[in-house]
Amino acid sequence: MDEQASTSVIAFFDVDNTLIHGASAFHLVRGLRAAGLITVRDIVGAVWKQARFKVRGENDRHLASARLRGLEVLTGVPVADMARLADHVYDRHTEAAVWPEMARVARDHVEQGHQVWLVTASPAFLAEVIAERLGLTGAIASGLEVHDGIYTGRPDGEFLHGAHKAAAARRLLERTGADPAGCWAYSDSRHDIPLLSLVGHPVVVNPDRQLAAHARASGWPVLDPRRTGRPA
Repeated sequence: MDEQASTSVIAFFDVDNTLIHGASAFHLVRGLRAAGLITVRDIVGAVWKQARFKVRGENDRHLASARLRGLEVLTGVPVADMARLADHVYDRHTEAAVWPEMARVARDHVEQGHQVWLVTASPAFLAEVIAERLGLTGAIASGLEVHDGIYTGRPDGEFLHGAHKAAAARRLLERTGADPAGCWAYSDSRHDIPLLSLVGHPVVVNPDRQLAAHARASGWPVLDPRRTGRPA
């Protein structure tokens, strides 16, 4: 292991309701509807879930149903087509939902020479576009199986939520040789307590009720982009 790897610092950022306002998949739904891949019924359901998510945070049942529907929709879609759609969705919808305050926090880490990784349950093709556009190191996200350049509709690896997200972050720490005590993590969700507990500098952002209580008990700092910044 070289000296550079052993002294690296990593900042992990959750995406939904942490880096952006609401759920990144909601913006993808709008793009899929425009492309004719989903129905009006899907859109109506997504709008309701997005509004609820902004107020109450993650819902396990909604996450599971969205994942299953997403895999179904992507079956048979060429990877290149979805990559173009993800770029279009970012330009049309996602960019405007990025919290300016949180984007500044992420860029501050970059300027300090830290690696900045998005770690999210969102599909990899979507998370990678967000990371690239914001000038971050990369994204650790839920993989989708590909065969001959086509999505098969099956997952590739674990759905990166809760403990699986923390495990993926831990593997990156081990690969880079980064000391967890010197690293950072940002999240809004109680499901990410394992991720936040993994590093020496956990920061709670726009927390749900359970995470807010845990943060108070643990003495973790809290950021509220709803007060310090608004989506552009």
